[in-house]
Amino acid sequence: MSNQDIYLSVIIPAYNEAERLPKTLKRFNEYLTATGFGYEILVVLDGPSDNTREVLRQILREIPQLKVIDRPVNRGKGFTVKEGMLKAAGRIRLFTDADNSTDIAHFENMQPFFDKGYDLVIASRNSKDATSAEEVVSQTWYKRWTGRIGNLIVQLLAVPGIWDTQCGFKAFRAEVAERIFSNTKIEGWGFDIEVLALARAFNYKIGIIPAHWVNDPRSHVRWFDYLRVLGDTLRVRANHRARKYNF
Repeated sequence: MSNQDIYLSVIIPAYNEAERLPKTLKRFNEYLTATGFGYEILVVLDGPSDNTREVLRQILREIPQLKVIDRPVNRGKGFTVKEGMLKAAGRIRLFTDADNSTDIAHFENMQPFFDKGYDLVIASRNSKDATSAEEVVSQTWYKRWTGRIGNLIVQLLAVPGIWDTQCGFKAFRAEVAERIFSNTKIEGWGFDIEVLALARAFNYKIGIIPAHWVNDPRSHVRWFDYLRVLGDTLRVRANHRARKYNF
């Protein structure tokens, strides 16, 4: 398949994901094969220390559309998603998590927004963004409350009006992905905030779909990562004021 035939690129950042990737990749391939359009799946390795590489070698034999970008050094989710977005070939580029907490079938709800001319479409777990959004299996109570308090700060400092900036299911037109991610500087968990702040600064049209989200208790996000996200939010605001982005 030539790059011109690829409609959708699915980017999956992966640290130590030997346990979760096989089921997720099988699900992605089954769903995308049924759509009938050209696609690629890019797994971007963020310096894993488990046997993720060995697991992928087997899966590569089973899924021809699967590609692996292997980086031996751990740099963070933001850096990893950026790498995938800038190396992808699809006309639409979606990043999603290795646990498939927001199932890949949500993409069919994004397509009408792109058909109407939207530049990027994000999923939200908060009903204030999209009426039927829900966490089918919720996070622990302290993650929920930390996230809610953190979002109020994020709205105040960087991205007003979006109640869930951190849902790991966001899709972009190719030219929009390249412009945004060539500007990003946050390498860790707070990169979503930077991406949305840049989208607003570039006056891109953002669509939001409701997520039916199932928490995976094996998440790599720890409680103190929420503090890092708030630190990243302050960095985004400072970078904007210092004109470090190419507007």
